[in-house]
Amino acid sequence: MEHLDSVPERQGLVIFLNGTSSSGKSSIAAELSAILDEPCFHLPVDAFHAMRSNATVPPDRLGTVLHRTWRGFHRAVAGMAAAGNDVVVDHVLSAEWRLRDCLSLFDPRHVVLVGVHCPPEELARRERERGDRPPGLAARQLEQVHSHGVYDVECDTSRATPRECALLIKEFLANRPTPTAFERLGAAL
Repeated sequence: MEHLDSVPERQGLVIFLNGTSSSGKSSIAAELSAILDEPCFHLPVDAFHAMRSNATVPPDRLGTVLHRTWRGFHRAVAGMAAAGNDVVVDHVLSAEWRLRDCLSLFDPRHVVLVGVHCPPEELARRERERGDRPPGLAARQLEQVHSHGVYDVECDTSRATPRECALLIKEFLANRPTPTAFERLGAAL
């Protein structure tokens, strides 16, 4: 058993999958978790929402509760990476403040921002098939989710399988260029 004082310091890598609901982020994350060389944690924002108790939240407080959940999620991801863990994040940057918050918390040199794209017709089909999301949710998110326009790597889940997308991302990791998308976005704000 290693002594804690002998564990080398390292900053974990954050592979940040950004796309609308039903775009395929969770499926890509599962594939990445299976093929990455280093151990990693898949942290989907939906898991944080699922951990919340079933206490009734009055409608006038729901926005505040959701905002605190997202802020806590960002800080949990930053903490895991700061402790040296690689993290695959499954998130929807459907509000500008979310991106700004992540930019303020994550080490931008150690973030790979992945654009997960899918055409509106396919998103609508997936929503109908899933049946667990409000119809039109992905379409409402589409404009804002990719509005920042800068990615390290992008994939289209209507043209590539989750496995193919994961392999593309893994291949990209071997030769990450600088500055990263997070570095460029941080400099622009």
